[in-house]
Amino acid sequence: MKKDIVLGGVGGQGILTIAATIGTAAVGSGLFLKQSEVHGMSQRGGDVMSNLRLSSNEIYSDLIPEGKADLIIGVEPMEALRHLNMLKPDGWLITNKKPFINIPNYPEVESVLIVVEKLNHHVSLDADTIAKNLGSMKAANMVMLGAAIPFIGLEFSAFENALKVIFGKKGQSIIDLNIKALQAGIKEAEKFL
Repeated sequence: MKKDIVLGGVGGQGILTIAATIGTAAVGSGLFLKQSEVHGMSQRGGDVMSNLRLSSNEIYSDLIPEGKADLIIGVEPMEALRHLNMLKPDGWLITNKKPFINIPNYPEVESVLIVVEKLNHHVSLDADTIAKNLGSMKAANMVMLGAAIPFIGLEFSAFENALKVIFGKKGQSIIDLNIKALQAGIKEAEKFL
């Protein structure tokens, strides 16, 4: 098993929590993991990017070569497109349809989504509304991760266990909310398969 995953979003959207969840699930499944992150001006709404490399064999570099990513998870549509050059031809782009408009010249959302819709392998969903309907906008990142789970190649139970590790001190209700968010994301991804 080998997966190269690029995560992209804006500071405060939970990119690092997605990375930690995938990483914990991978290590808990007996895989090797390499991860690198670029935080930029994340506390001020700047871009955040993470490379995750999972493999059943030893990994020697934490950086994914251009055009070799199996999966891009964009918690924000323009940030998803920012990393499109990393995606291999048969890779999948998973993106939130809701923009995080943090710059004055943000392009028309429709024009960004048209580029996404032209891709052969994509999942686009309104993670913000799904999370809000589950009871917390903060769970949008886990909805996005859920939409990516069918393409990662790990058992759902590995992600459940990862959430118990990461959110264990916050209580069972937070763990349960995040598990529901993963399940809702998976349900959305299944519409694109």
